[in-house]
Amino acid sequence: MNIDNNINDRVIAPVPLPEERKIENTLRPQTLDEFIGQEKLKENLKIFIQAAKNRSEALDHCLFYAPPGLGKTTLAHIIAREMGGNMRSTSGPVLERVGDLAAILTNLAEGDILFIDEIHRMNHLVEESLYPAMEDYELDIIIGQGPSAKTIKLPLPRFTLIGATTRAGLLSSPLRERFGIVNHLDFYTGGELTSIVSRSSILLKIDISDEAASEIARRSRGTPRIANRLLRRVRDFGEVKSAGKVAIEMARYSLAALEVDESGLDAMDRRILKVIIDKFSGGPVGIETIAVAVSEEVDTITDVYEPFLMQAGFLARTPRGRVVTQHAYTHLGYTPPAKNQEELF
Repeated sequence: MNIDNNINDRVIAPVPLPEERKIENTLRPQTLDEFIGQEKLKENLKIFIQAAKNRSEALDHCLFYAPPGLGKTTLAHIIAREMGGNMRSTSGPVLERVGDLAAILTNLAEGDILFIDEIHRMNHLVEESLYPAMEDYELDIIIGQGPSAKTIKLPLPRFTLIGATTRAGLLSSPLRERFGIVNHLDFYTGGELTSIVSRSSILLKIDISDEAASEIARRSRGTPRIANRLLRRVRDFGEVKSAGKVAIEMARYSLAALEVDESGLDAMDRRILKVIIDKFSGGPVGIETIAVAVSEEVDTITDVYEPFLMQAGFLARTPRGRVVTQHAYTHLGYTPPAKNQEELF
């Protein structure tokens, strides 16, 4: 995912910060039963995993697509643990040459899991060399150059490839069709996020009330990674200002100081909506124009900001461009326009 590094300044950035890796591993659920949310996906995975184990086979290759922070990597770790294999992690941009992929595949053991994050960003030559590895568990290796070059087929152990992407539409059809299990992860409900915050507070030994946990969950944009980050930031305020206790008043005070409002919008979210309202009469307006107006990358807006703004009903896509909804006008304190927004769809 090509995302500008500036979003790491946002407390509600859905991408992990470098210093969060160790904490995320601590909070990560170890089994599907511990994993909160995505109930239908979990039910199906349990069946697929058990069936594969009964047949003593590797699990079919899996593809998970969703906005960042919803648990794609966590599910890959859980699948590896449930299947009893080791997991090797890499990402699409890292696999620049076929040799990079070959080095990883030839070091896998029977039943291992290969996790490729941002799989849509793989080099197309690497992607093509992955096809026979996924289908026939063979790797085509070219030895020599020119007329004397020849291809040998290197057998591979039966492994499971798990791909994760935020941009499923950028995957080529041949690659997508080679995944036997394809699932989309949804944003989490308030109740699910409250359970996640409560579980994390126990692991982090944070004294937090149920009401405060619910308040953090409500402002977490449907994303567990953001919920856990807000929990840690609220903990900091609680340790300094209320002897380590986090009640509802402290949670609200902390989140206000972090500029995260009641609907989970931060300053940049509000800026995007206000720019569309103030400069473009609420839309429709093209995404490139919005990106220039707020000094952000187009990919950053489409991958990071838009999914939640649309899911929460603040922004809509139309054939003519992006349109701010009446809900956004009301939330930001504007008077909704007299024209009927439905006419723009």
